[in-house]
Amino acid sequence: MIRHELILDGFAFEAGGWLDRVKVVYHTSPERRGRVVWICHALTANSDPEDWWPEMVGPGKFFDTERDYIVCVNILASPYGSSGPASDDPVTGRPYFFDFPAVTVRDMVAAMAAVRRELAIERIDLLVGSSIGGFQAVEWAVTEPDLFDWAAFIATSPRVSPYLSAGIETQRMALEADATFRPATSLAGGTAGLRCARAQALISYRCFEGYGLTQAEADDDTLFASRAASYERYQGEKLVRRGFDAYSYYYLCNAVDSHNVGRGRGGVAAALGRIRAKTVVASIDTDCIFPPAEIEVWASCIPGAVYKRLTSSFGHDGFLLETEQLKQLLCKY
Repeated sequence: MIRHELILDGFAFEAGGWLDRVKVVYHTSPERRGRVVWICHALTANSDPEDWWPEMVGPGKFFDTERDYIVCVNILASPYGSSGPASDDPVTGRPYFFDFPAVTVRDMVAAMAAVRRELAIERIDLLVGSSIGGFQAVEWAVTEPDLFDWAAFIATSPRVSPYLSAGIETQRMALEADATFRPATSLAGGTAGLRCARAQALISYRCFEGYGLTQAEADDDTLFASRAASYERYQGEKLVRRGFDAYSYYYLCNAVDSHNVGRGRGGVAAALGRIRAKTVVASIDTDCIFPPAEIEVWASCIPGAVYKRLTSSFGHDGFLLETEQLKQLLCKY
């Protein structure tokens, strides 16, 4: 996919604050052809779905970049190109850090809508979002209901739950516990806290069965279990090596807590009732962040929505891993 940049001359943030210049990075298929498929990425991903969804997106893949016009926008506050706390403040010449305005899911959607207008896209054939990408997709489908023909919301929710918010807070606490996080003087600050936060998050992304399948000790007589512990440390270090910084992670955690499609719209059910896209909503049977029982209830609030349950041994991360089931789920759309 091809990387692009859009510079917005002025951006008002929902929680307050204004920036004269905001950069939005996005990726598209090389050529404008076929149906328009808009993919919303999750918390620590980027705008190139070939990178993080390689079994689903690419030449000749289910989402065929040579046949479909795929668009994915890097969310605000991400360290992967779009403006955020790691971006340089043009006034000071150093990163914004905590001077960057607070970012909400609605701000992310506003940036995506600006990209859509820049591309002169009048209709989106399929909107797809999973996890925090699903937050964006649901919000956008409510905000501009006549824009979408089809929508797929996978392992997500119309409002952040107390359980998810609690988990997000433990990750912020890990960042705050790192003495280098504040005062913010370098993007290397909070790195140890970031490793810990990522390791904490991963436990909620997976499930008991998945850890048992992949991280069990090879030796039945081992004295101290270490394989799963090593895996947690590896995953924390992996995120740091990918160029993520603690300040972007902190802002994105706060953005998760902002998610509520019902805010100012008469509640969640009333907001979901605005959706006009033909919609499929999918849960994952082992997902502890977005449990099937919760998803099935709110899916019923979307007019005509179809609800499906996917099976996985890997919890919430099944939305990245269960590609054959996803293809079956989305093949009609």
